[in-house]
Amino acid sequence: MKSDAKQDFHTFLQNYLRRHPEDVVRIEEKLSADQEVTALASALAAQGRYPLLLLENVAGTRVATNLFSSRERIARLLGCTPADIHKTYQAKSRRAANPKLVRRGPVMDIVEKRVDLSKLPLLRHFETDRAPYITNAIIVCEQPGNLSYHRAMLHSKTELATSLHSRGHLWRSLEISKEKKQRLPVAMVIGAHPLFMLAASARVAYGFDERRIAGGLMGSALEVIRTPKHKIAVPAAAEFVLEGTLDPQAKVDEGPFGEFTGYSSSRSTNTLFRVDTVLRRRDAILVDVLGGNSPEHLNLSRVPRESEMAEKLIERFPSVTRLHYPSSGVHFHAYVALKAKREGEARQVMLALLGWDPYVKTVIAVDDDLDVTDDSQVMWALATHFQPHKDTLVIEGLPGNALDPSASAAGTTSRMGLDATRGPGFEAVRAKVSERAMARAQQLLKGLA
Repeated sequence: MKSDAKQDFHTFLQNYLRRHPEDVVRIEEKLSADQEVTALASALAAQGRYPLLLLENVAGTRVATNLFSSRERIARLLGCTPADIHKTYQAKSRRAANPKLVRRGPVMDIVEKRVDLSKLPLLRHFETDRAPYITNAIIVCEQPGNLSYHRAMLHSKTELATSLHSRGHLWRSLEISKEKKQRLPVAMVIGAHPLFMLAASARVAYGFDERRIAGGLMGSALEVIRTPKHKIAVPAAAEFVLEGTLDPQAKVDEGPFGEFTGYSSSRSTNTLFRVDTVLRRRDAILVDVLGGNSPEHLNLSRVPRESEMAEKLIERFPSVTRLHYPSSGVHFHAYVALKAKREGEARQVMLALLGWDPYVKTVIAVDDDLDVTDDSQVMWALATHFQPHKDTLVIEGLPGNALDPSASAAGTTSRMGLDATRGPGFEAVRAKVSERAMARAQQLLKGLA
């Protein structure tokens, strides 16, 4: 039985190249695996360009990266417009479907039980990184089923060093294994369909399997095979899969690594992953995720968070119209637009968001007539509508993100809400050019083109 081509990264890539060639930069010249991929994406970003990068020869390996750097590209993945990403993601996630077990898939082309991880294609993303890293490392756990991203670095020919600093579901499962004095069987997926990658960022309750969300996003059940030793269900069309165990007792050196904050972070749980089997496609592509505070790194993890938070806020507070997590604020800032009906309503909305999302440190509330995806408009509202002595709320001593370099040694942080809405009694009238004059200007400029 053939695996579903719609769930195959190669098929996705071929289709995207055909439909949107203008959105892909393809380079056939040989590149070094030491920082040149990151440098290329950074140089394009400096020009305001965020294309999908297809690099045909990075130290002998075909590499695809920068996939999630564009919200327009994410919208295309979901089959919607950028403005509808949140509601489309939530709607498709709700169509979650149990994975479908198949006998074979492309990831079973090569099965290696004599493991040598030094043969894996690994990239060094930043000069400050301790070593080359796997950045698109999605760990699959069956006890209970869940997916999560964890950076991974070569430790030996059969071992990786990784970090569970998010203290999420995998951490909880590993703690249970530690109590039982057992290793935790897991599999690491390196490269799969982009919608599987997006599903792995979903925030769900412990025990809810993100592989089901992948099926919802794809519109059909995720096709999986079982790994040879530990029988973990992984995408049949994955590029690479490493199966093995996490050792809850062992501690290994890991980090520093260029994290989403834009800083090189050594904060790590120093967890050891012992690899028993390597599965890979014969024509495997390294699907890389750019590290640091790249738009790709930020978008991949925040779109599910934004979608969940936007839905919760709008459901609870009908005055809320838009929510946006700006790249400039990494994961720590959020902008919310609302049509406030009552005094204090913006404060209530900001308190809700600061309480619901453990990453967010600062929320700025603005009026509905501003575009929250435009930093300059939000900063203008802050400059002209905001009075620090009465429009600021600060909460101290809350648990924060482990990678926030400004957090306390215990990982606590303060949080702040800035009310930049006009509020009641605001009397200034915004300067405006008439529609007639604007139409005339556009007509004149069109004639000069």
